[in-house]
Amino acid sequence: MKKIGYYIGAAALVLGGLTSCTLDSVNYTEKDQTNFPTTTNDQSQALAAIYQNLNKVNANPQMSYFYVAQLASDDALGGGGENDILMQAEDLLMVSTENMTQQFWIDRYEGIGRANALLDALGEEGDPQTRGEALFLRAYYYYELASLYGDIPLTTTSQKIEPVQATAAQIWGQILQDLYTAATTMPATRKTDGHVDKDCAEGMLGRCWLYYTGMYCNGEDLAGLTSTNYNPLTSVELPNGTTLTKEDVIKCIDDCVNNSGYDLVPDYRNLWAYTNKYTVNDYPYTKNAVDKNGNRTTLKWVENDENGSPNPDQVERMFAIKFNKQASWSTTIGYANGYALHFGVRGTACFPFGLGWGAGPVATNLVNDWKQIEPNDLRRDATIQDMQQLDGFKLGGGGDFIQESGYYDKKLSPIEAKKDNGDISVCFENLMYPGNWDVAGAENLQLNNIHDHVLMRFAEVLLIQSELKEDATGMNRVRARVGLPPVGYSLQAIQNERRFELAFEGLRWNDIRRWHIAAAALDKQIGTKIYNKGIETTNSRAGYKYSDRYNATAGFQKKPENQVSLSEGGIQQNPGWDDASSNYTKW
Repeated sequence: MKKIGYYIGAAALVLGGLTSCTLDSVNYTEKDQTNFPTTTNDQSQALAAIYQNLNKVNANPQMSYFYVAQLASDDALGGGGENDILMQAEDLLMVSTENMTQQFWIDRYEGIGRANALLDALGEEGDPQTRGEALFLRAYYYYELASLYGDIPLTTTSQKIEPVQATAAQIWGQILQDLYTAATTMPATRKTDGHVDKDCAEGMLGRCWLYYTGMYCNGEDLAGLTSTNYNPLTSVELPNGTTLTKEDVIKCIDDCVNNSGYDLVPDYRNLWAYTNKYTVNDYPYTKNAVDKNGNRTTLKWVENDENGSPNPDQVERMFAIKFNKQASWSTTIGYANGYALHFGVRGTACFPFGLGWGAGPVATNLVNDWKQIEPNDLRRDATIQDMQQLDGFKLGGGGDFIQESGYYDKKLSPIEAKKDNGDISVCFENLMYPGNWDVAGAENLQLNNIHDHVLMRFAEVLLIQSELKEDATGMNRVRARVGLPPVGYSLQAIQNERRFELAFEGLRWNDIRRWHIAAAALDKQIGTKIYNKGIETTNSRAGYKYSDRYNATAGFQKKPENQVSLSEGGIQQNPGWDDASSNYTKW
């Protein structure tokens, strides 16, 4: 049975003046930083509150960095109905309202405030594991904010200060310092209870290093950010006065690869929820599966948690958001996997892919590139569903689908299952985790998606290792898993491998930006076949080019105008958002 409180379903608490609710019988209105957190239990509660921000953001997934990164990349379109203008705006690097993503800004800074309060209380001599987790989460929240908005306010203290915009060097220096400190001070013990560990910190250090040293290799101004020159930095000055080098990061990545105990799942398809035990034998693609050698095989999802014990096959998942059965429309909507709902099939469910809002249709340029570059790659069909191959599929998504491509991503989708009587359950979770749902009625397609949202896998670490060392070993290990032959290292080879292995995992957007290929990659979406309201057309708008919007913004979103105004000059708006060209109404 899926654990109700797993990663991490604790309520928020008062830290640094943040909004709170009651954790236990203690009156927290009488607590402040002079007397909380002091005990080990206090520290655990404080840490749980920082983790809780992961779930809180998921209550409004359409405003999150992950969501923007999916839709803005060259591998997905906006989608949704004709009134879902936020989705389409994010794809087009435009805004539907001046405060379009404000809730994400507020929520992530709440998480940072909680982390700062705990770190201040712990001090330099605090428990290394607890301190390392708090540093990791603070860095992760800043990573998402800085990726989405660029130059943002930076604070590392729980003391009340006026928001002042920091430089990219300051922000990313702090991110890298937090992750390097966590990676080099946390105990070398792999965690299996949903908490991040030393190895997660090493992997995230590699991800953030690649982004910052590539994206900013030509400087912090717009011309440098949008230049096509790519010559990554090899060292970064940290806020504590030390220098972090590429070699330092490689040592951390090598340690993760060689000593962590993380590994690749033998069959790539078992990473995704459509191989769960209640669906796998009814979905023709999985029922008739063959392995990389062409032999019949039985697929089994890594999250099939038999007898309530951790599944040993979860060796690849390093960092994930866990959800639980407490989701409701009142205070705990974030405990449901809102990403699954948003990326579900619009209009009519087509077993095994459940209903949703139709966000992020797969761009046909990805399908075509994949077929051309790696025609024998089993990951393509494991990742992308050609919907016209499924019984009952109808173009149009109920009559108002915009930018429909006919392709859906399988990784993020809600998954249906067949009951013993042949009826369809809208979420397989209703069968896997029966009874005691907080929401009345077990068939709630909006709240009953609770399978993990994976944020980092070991495969990514192997690809980071190859890219940093300019060596094909890690990359070829990833390729061997799906039966592809080894290749020599080149930048193009690693770009292809990351695109295919990590498709729709929120990484492609920052990849094309840091490699300085974004403008050209994005324009490949123009003119591709789409359907608007079921009618075939092309993905194009009069006078619009993705590259124009990218070159005007470097891919950074508009900062919420409310936050800019409230700062009274402390926060400056990003370039490219000061005229009508940034405003989106309807397709």
